[in-house]
Amino acid sequence: MNLPNSLTVVRIVLAPILVLLLEGGAGTLALTVFGVGMVTDALDGHLARTRNSITTFGKLMDPVADKLLIGGAFVCLAAIDRIDPWIVTVIVTREVAVSALRLVASRHRVVISATRLGKAKTAIQAVAIVALIVAPNPAAAWVDAIVAAAVAITVVSGLAYVVSYRTRSRPTALHAAEAPISRPSSPLG
Repeated sequence: MNLPNSLTVVRIVLAPILVLLLEGGAGTLALTVFGVGMVTDALDGHLARTRNSITTFGKLMDPVADKLLIGGAFVCLAAIDRIDPWIVTVIVTREVAVSALRLVASRHRVVISATRLGKAKTAIQAVAIVALIVAPNPAAAWVDAIVAAAVAITVVSGLAYVVSYRTRSRPTALHAAEAPISRPSSPLG
C-alpha cells in the first residue's frame, strides 16, 4: 500500500461519512469532508505519476472512489431535495455507462484513458456539489447555471468516450486490402 493508494482508500472511507453528514444537515462538516475527498483525488493521481507509483489497485479503485464520493453526494443531495432526481439519474447513468464501456474495451484490449474533458467534468461536478451544499436557495439562478453546466459536460464527455471507443476498436479497411485474394485454381491453368 503506497501513499497514492492510501489516499484513494481515504476517499472511499469519506464517501459514506459525507452521505451521513449531508443527510444529518451538517452542511459545513459535509463541505469539509467533500473538500478533503477532492484534495485526495487530486493528490493521489499526481503522486502516482510523479513517483512512478502507478498500481493495478490504483487504476481500479481510483475511479471507484471518485464515483462513490461524487455519486454519493449527488444521490444524497437529491434525497434531501437540493437537486432534481432526474439530474442525478443522468449523472449516475453516465458514470455507470462509461465504467461499463471501459470494461468492455479492456476485454478487447482497448484502453480508454481519462481525458481532459473527463477531468473537467469531475471538476464542474465538484463545483456543483459545493454550490448545492452552500447555497441558501438551491434553485437560485447561479446554482442552476452551474448544475446545467455539470449536466452538459457530463453528457458530452460520456459521448466523447463512446466515440473514442468506437474509433479505436473498429477494424481498419487496411486489413481487408492486405488480405490475399484467393482464386480457385483452374484445371487448365
